[in-house]
Amino acid sequence: MSSATPRGRLAIVVGGGPAPGINGVISSVTIEAINQGLDVYGVRDGFSDLINGDTSRVKPLTIGEVAQYYTRGGSMLGTARTNPAKKAADLANVIGAFQKMGVGYLVTVGGDDTAFSGSQVYKHAAGKIKCVHVPKTIDNDLPLPPGIPTFGFETARHHGVELARRLHEDAKTTGRWYVIISMGRAAGHLALGIGKASASAITIISEEFAGKKIKLDHVCDLVVGAIVKRRAQGKKYGLAILSEGILENIGEDGLKEALGDDLKRYGEVERDDHGHLRLGEIEFGRLIKNRVGLRLKELGIKVTIMDKDLGYELRCADPIPFDAEYTRNLGYGAVKFLMSKDAEQFGAIVSFVGGKMVPLKFEDMIDPATSRMRPRLVDIGSENYECARRYMIRLEEKDFADAARLKGLADVVKLTPDQFRAKFEYLVK
Repeated sequence: MSSATPRGRLAIVVGGGPAPGINGVISSVTIEAINQGLDVYGVRDGFSDLINGDTSRVKPLTIGEVAQYYTRGGSMLGTARTNPAKKAADLANVIGAFQKMGVGYLVTVGGDDTAFSGSQVYKHAAGKIKCVHVPKTIDNDLPLPPGIPTFGFETARHHGVELARRLHEDAKTTGRWYVIISMGRAAGHLALGIGKASASAITIISEEFAGKKIKLDHVCDLVVGAIVKRRAQGKKYGLAILSEGILENIGEDGLKEALGDDLKRYGEVERDDHGHLRLGEIEFGRLIKNRVGLRLKELGIKVTIMDKDLGYELRCADPIPFDAEYTRNLGYGAVKFLMSKDAEQFGAIVSFVGGKMVPLKFEDMIDPATSRMRPRLVDIGSENYECARRYMIRLEEKDFADAARLKGLADVVKLTPDQFRAKFEYLVK
């Protein structure tokens, strides 16, 4: 293909999992790029075809076509987790395919894995393809400037809170507990955001363990402790929200240590192209539900526990106004960067700070040792987290220091205060 315009061609590639607002980025990039005199091409299903040099499903995009998708969820270009940087031959095929099409500008949309893929295309194309990445994830775990979310997070949290509030009301009405597993591989922002705004009894995220290896039984006892304490307060229902990143921290060895052959009951341990555990293949919610239920039965407590995975329902929701506006800014900013002199010097991740577009260099954002961006974790030393903890129902040091409190908790499970202390005090140490 030869360029049909003086300024050349721009390609858009979407990678990773869906997030609300992808179509907003595609739409705004396309409109601004065409207005800047570029031809725009949408690449279907990430890099999955391009690693074979296949461009048959790459299609030109027009303003009339993309405008109608601006406020719709999903991705009109699909998405895939294919890693083009895994093999040198795959990366060469991708770059060759772009050069064959006459692509001189590349916009990647995705998380840290897609950002790394884009950075490698930029690096190995040796200046022939200018590249910018638009950061996307409902996990909000990319290291953007403080207070700047990744697009899709606010929409996912909004709809996640709505669902959690309904389950909370169901729990209250029926006298049961719900264990909700929230998406969030590397960080607990989504789980904490949903839990805090839906009045969950307890929200557990991996950051609270301060980098220590998490034990499955420790997590289960935190939930058991919340259930016991709620009963001591006269309430037999509640919501427990857990970040799926806890499962990543427990790891394959930790699961096998705790469950042995029983692990097979909850799925197969698999990894994706980028080396991540495929968390969706393990029924973490059912695992926690069953293990907590068994512990409660041993303590003489009868309670119905339901498990619910929360994430897939959120990823393709129509963006709320925040993300609709935000993605328009990001798409516009991406093209503005590509048209700037800076794009001739470095590839970047686009960000907005104080209403101004700030390009973040790939080399400053991506850790060369891991080929990924350093995850932005929940700051457990912040007032935001402190506030969240203050409103949770958890066993605390004062529950064991106050004799009356300790006896009230022990009475719920028909243990002596000393027996209760021996069983649960380690949770607050």
